[in-house]
Amino acid sequence: MDENEQKSRDAIAEQAAERFVANDDGALGEGDSAALLAWLKASPTHIEALLGVSAIARDLPGLRGDPEYSVEALIEGARREDETTVQPLRPRTTVVDSANDSTPRWRMAALAMGVITTVCVGLFLMWNLKSAGPGSPFTDTTALHFETRHGEQRTWRLADSTVLHLNTDSAVTVRYGKTERLVMLTSGQANFEVAHEPDRAFRVFAGAAEVIAIGTKFDVRLEDEATVVTMIQGRIAVGPSSMSGERSATSGKEQPVRFIELGPDQQIRLVPGAWPPEVIAVDAQRDTAWMRRQIVFDHEPLKTVAAEFNRYAQKPIEITSPALQNLQISGTFATDDIDALIAFLRRLKGVRVDVTTTQIRVSGD
Repeated sequence: MDENEQKSRDAIAEQAAERFVANDDGALGEGDSAALLAWLKASPTHIEALLGVSAIARDLPGLRGDPEYSVEALIEGARREDETTVQPLRPRTTVVDSANDSTPRWRMAALAMGVITTVCVGLFLMWNLKSAGPGSPFTDTTALHFETRHGEQRTWRLADSTVLHLNTDSAVTVRYGKTERLVMLTSGQANFEVAHEPDRAFRVFAGAAEVIAIGTKFDVRLEDEATVVTMIQGRIAVGPSSMSGERSATSGKEQPVRFIELGPDQQIRLVPGAWPPEVIAVDAQRDTAWMRRQIVFDHEPLKTVAAEFNRYAQKPIEITSPALQNLQISGTFATDDIDALIAFLRRLKGVRVDVTTTQIRVSGD
């Protein structure tokens, strides 16, 4: 189990502890019970985590309230749901208690002791914070960091079932709270398949941009001076980042900013100090071809092709002849097959490609 997976399990365990304690305050209402049921149905890991918390807290005050909205009833209802659409994070294990216990129950067989310790501490802290009175809500959140190396692409399923895809040389920090889910993209490119949570918005900060989504698919890329947001499915709102100070007018007075809404196959490029930007129509599937480990060019200048390949290649491409910088290139290439691009360029009239131990030089004959 790698560090990020361990952190994700820790976060799920803390969420389970928080929901367990919330139920101990009394019977859940219809809204809260629906939210808990949705959380349980999102992943078998969520069910296991809540059962693990219940086992740890067996010596604490028992759950009470209306049986219809009790944690046990909701867990049982979630178990009965059709789970064929759920992508489990790991295989589930069922363990039957000893003969002294007449009621078999599930336990988490593969959760590390570190997760159990986190849950115990979380329960202890929340119980004490709760007993201190209404003025001390439990607001602690766990930050998770995800990154990829040069040429690497990875995918993670987050605690809320949002799917995060990272392109080469990318890094994000994820922090989940009670009222919102915050993501900070500090380098590279990320693609998000956001799990729908109407009461907890999903906000992404990337350079000059701030993106707000509920349940949708979109792509965010940091370039040298710009942030490019591409809409794939659903709708999002994009505005200047509240973390960069771009919302203030040149006069120094704070001005209300109207976020721009994007639909499928629309793209926006945000540059610091320039608002509002233009919304353009694009082919989102082409612009997110990296998700399929591809790069697609349609009459793009060779300098752009080289820059894109250099995001993945172990040897950088250098165009030594200025006359070739704007040579138009079209085609679909694999991100990890630089040899195919070299072979393609060598077939072009007037182009010479020399491969050394440190670089790929493209020049005129």
